[in-house]
Amino acid sequence: MISGTLAGAPEESGISAFERSGEWVVTYETFRDLGLAFAAALVLIYILLVWESGNFIQPAIIMAPIPLTLIGIIPGHWVLGAEFTATSMIGFIALAGIEVRNYILLVDFAKNEMHRGRVVSEAVMMAGQIRMRPIWVIDLTMMAGAFAILFDPIFQGMAISLLFGPIVATSLTLIVVPLGCISASKAFCDTKESKVVEAAD
Repeated sequence: MISGTLAGAPEESGISAFERSGEWVVTYETFRDLGLAFAAALVLIYILLVWESGNFIQPAIIMAPIPLTLIGIIPGHWVLGAEFTATSMIGFIALAGIEVRNYILLVDFAKNEMHRGRVVSEAVMMAGQIRMRPIWVIDLTMMAGAFAILFDPIFQGMAISLLFGPIVATSLTLIVVPLGCISASKAFCDTKESKVVEAAD
């Protein structure tokens, strides 16, 4: 009875509309949940960086380039003709954590150079020059791993995010982070280490 009814149903029965509506609801809820999780992760990262650095400006400088990854991710999906899916969002979230680590390496090197007596501008420029190769090696290794799942129908979005995001983000980060450090040079010098040195003096 049921199979006969379905077999005789007209093509424009509205079932496809219900299916599209259901898919949209699931997609909306997925992106909403991932967005909330991403926001919570960013807050936690910021708190940890504030605790480590001893001020509120340095963590903001370190995390500021995170949106720059989208400059590579969105065009990457467009070039390959792929949709921005939930796995793309997961790749974006994972990439944010990886890139923050790169930014920490950059800023930490600059801080060490400042403790050796270099001025802020000289320290951050040297950090960009010397840490460029290790940062690119990390990104290229990640991109090579992402290429292995590029043609997977489920994880393609994640692969695209991890492939195209670092190309633009890292290139711009080597400019944005040093400029941010120079612009906020007072806060950049105001670290836990400098406070300990001042107290000892």
